[in-house]
Amino acid sequence: MHELVYFYPTGHEAHFEPGHPERPERVEAIRRAFQDAGLWQLYPQLHPIDVGEELLASVHSPAYLAALERACRRSDYLDADTFTTRASWDLALHAAGGAAVVASTVWQRLARRGFAMTRPPGHHATRAGGMGFCLLNNVAVAAEYLVQEEGAQRLAIVDLDLHHGNGTQDIFYQRGDVFYISTHQAPFYPGTGDLREMGAGPGMLTTANFPMLPFSGDQAFLTVMNTLILPLLDRYDPQMILVSYGFDSHWSDPLGNLRLSAPVYGKLIEALVRWVDEHCQGRIALFLEGGYNLDAAQSCSLAVLSALLGKPCPPLPGKAGGLSPDLEGTSWESMVQRARELWDL
Repeated sequence: MHELVYFYPTGHEAHFEPGHPERPERVEAIRRAFQDAGLWQLYPQLHPIDVGEELLASVHSPAYLAALERACRRSDYLDADTFTTRASWDLALHAAGGAAVVASTVWQRLARRGFAMTRPPGHHATRAGGMGFCLLNNVAVAAEYLVQEEGAQRLAIVDLDLHHGNGTQDIFYQRGDVFYISTHQAPFYPGTGDLREMGAGPGMLTTANFPMLPFSGDQAFLTVMNTLILPLLDRYDPQMILVSYGFDSHWSDPLGNLRLSAPVYGKLIEALVRWVDEHCQGRIALFLEGGYNLDAAQSCSLAVLSALLGKPCPPLPGKAGGLSPDLEGTSWESMVQRARELWDL
């Protein structure tokens, strides 16, 4: 069994728009940090699998898939923020297939952990459309692959991105086989992820949102993990955890104000790693979402990779490796208390 497997999106540089924050350097900064720490060459890189039209159509509507392919042929924007190029369709399929192969490899216990550098990112892509820089919902495709091809019955997606993963929530909101849990800045784009959005129909009580006020900071995240997320995982008892990993909650990110530090990113993943080791044979994999400061990309990714591996974290590069220079002045305790009452925790 491999200790870790990677997916690296070969050719992703062709998905590029000058001046856009979702740029190829995001992935390359992470890869460079892993190389410099001697953590890149040690572990295999997986090739994406062909997830197939039928499985894709279980995640996204056929109408959207056809529209996305057309948009990519013309290098159209899907909305004011979401660009495509002629290479984007193939690269989006590549990223979704990379997410699926990483999830499958960890599920089959061929590797203990997985880290998928999924680009283009995915968690804003709903069943009916792409938005927020996202084309195909990579983590949703990975989860659906585990359900359809590997026989998974209960999965959890923990979304630690700055923004609410409205697409992932939309896809699984009425399903009971995938528990979606999100921490995100609120009020903020895309405007979803209220505490009371908890699922519907067969999916009732399988969506949990923890909207964080700006400047919440490290202690807020640790409290949410220990008093809300882990108890809910205990209750649902998933067979694997898939983490939507965005490093844009970091204090240096230009798009957000959650003020999370890189060391605490590592502590959050450590907590999830301890949980999976005790409850689901260690099955956990990370899938890249947002994050737009390159120093934070390196520091946060080194911290979470070290946590995945259970190894001491190497020195974190640059100022982004330290604590937030801002004091934590937000009163986040009331949200935690309301969430505990709502979920009877």
